[in-house]
Amino acid sequence: MNTSVRQVLIALGAVFAWVIVWYHDTAAEILNIWWRSETFAHGLLVLPIFAWLVWRSGERLVGKSVRPCWAMSLFIVFAGTMWLLGELSSVASVTHVALALLLIFSLIGVLGLDLARVLAFPILFLFFGVPIGEFLLPTMMKYTALFTVAAVRMSGVPVYQEGLHFVVPNGRWSVVEACSGVRYLIASLMVGTLYAYLSYRSLQRRLLFVACAVVVPIVANWLRAYMIVMLGYLSDNAIATGVDHILYGWLFFGIVIMLMFWIGGRWREDLAPGVAVPVDSQSLSTEKLGGSALALRVAPLAVAVAVWPLFLDVLEHPGAAPLQSLPDTHVLRLTGGWEEVAAGPSVDFKPSFQGFQRQVLRHFTDGQNRVSVYVAVYAQQGNGRELVNTSNQLLQPSDENWSRVADMRGPDWGSGSWLHSVLAGRGRSITVLSGYWIDGRLVTNDYVAKALLALIKLEGRPDTSAYVAVWASASDGRGADEQLEAFRRDNGRSLIDALVALDAPK
Repeated sequence: MNTSVRQVLIALGAVFAWVIVWYHDTAAEILNIWWRSETFAHGLLVLPIFAWLVWRSGERLVGKSVRPCWAMSLFIVFAGTMWLLGELSSVASVTHVALALLLIFSLIGVLGLDLARVLAFPILFLFFGVPIGEFLLPTMMKYTALFTVAAVRMSGVPVYQEGLHFVVPNGRWSVVEACSGVRYLIASLMVGTLYAYLSYRSLQRRLLFVACAVVVPIVANWLRAYMIVMLGYLSDNAIATGVDHILYGWLFFGIVIMLMFWIGGRWREDLAPGVAVPVDSQSLSTEKLGGSALALRVAPLAVAVAVWPLFLDVLEHPGAAPLQSLPDTHVLRLTGGWEEVAAGPSVDFKPSFQGFQRQVLRHFTDGQNRVSVYVAVYAQQGNGRELVNTSNQLLQPSDENWSRVADMRGPDWGSGSWLHSVLAGRGRSITVLSGYWIDGRLVTNDYVAKALLALIKLEGRPDTSAYVAVWASASDGRGADEQLEAFRRDNGRSLIDALVALDAPK
């Protein structure tokens, strides 16, 4: 093996080892997601493909030497700050992206700009290992449902739709997470990008093929969903409703993707086998740094990587934050003739939250109006115990009983506006007012909530916070909004006071 190539491989191994040692918890989270998630299982192939791409570039590394660029420390500081804020606010996707950036900036910094240009694609390919993309689920599920319903109607089949659920004359269908097409999109984008790099030389053709790798799986998934519904309808649900539902979907997707690659192959620009990529002798950097000089150039990079976990240890406080009084029937101090009842007409609904320290679900009535109140309290938040998490939602996309019909800004009961949501299911509907109670105010934006939680931790204060939802369903000629307003008029202030008690010191 050429000496310069060996030096590059040693540098790559050292960077990977140094970053993983300091960020082993985040790296373990990513590996666990690769292993257990079908959506991100492709991540298991990213590192082997990276290694193969580096090996494939071996001839272009001959004559080049490792010349660390300490200026990349500034970019590492940016990525480290991003990781720290992600940890403090318990946003896994932010910490995962930050770890990828830390690794990429460290590789560029240690190898130097000259070598980094040669290995630009292998290094940037590491981004495909970041398990991110689930935020696309609601949007892609929505448009899959819209396309499927429109296509089925155009085929002459009557359809009744409620959000992500729709009914045809001989069956009921739902667009669930597996039908969103996110898995197809992520897999197609990674494979399509690799194919474009290996098969084309012009930037224009590469970008065009990558764009096709984005559009084709989305459209293919829409057609797949339409075909499955039509197969089920025409066969009176004899086919495409069980395991074969999945088999038909993957078979159709596989055919479409193979067709895309076959068409793309007609414009290949790859080099003939055995032809080496020419190396400009003028660009060879044969000068090598001495051991002490190399250590001095690498030291700022190494420190910039290692300092952020140390900062986190200082900011994180052991032990659980004290829980204050939770909103309960005796805390709410019900007025206006309201009293607690065992259940209401919408008792079969409850927000989907996990990892809380404690939760409260109560149903109230004043004889004319019925309202339900749900509170989930969080403290000393961490992985799996976060208030704001993709697993914690008012309504899960996979819920088969309810669909989210509308979201808008709701009323203000004195400490911030609620999120006003309308849910529908099987001929019923409920109106929900919801929000996050953080640092004495009600917020409805996930990003604002995460930022507030990070700020609280930076200030060294307990991060006790809560999710709150109040809902009602139309009944006895009274609208849901009318019942919620009646509850606000009599007990809205009491509910806010109970939430304020969460922030009050004991």
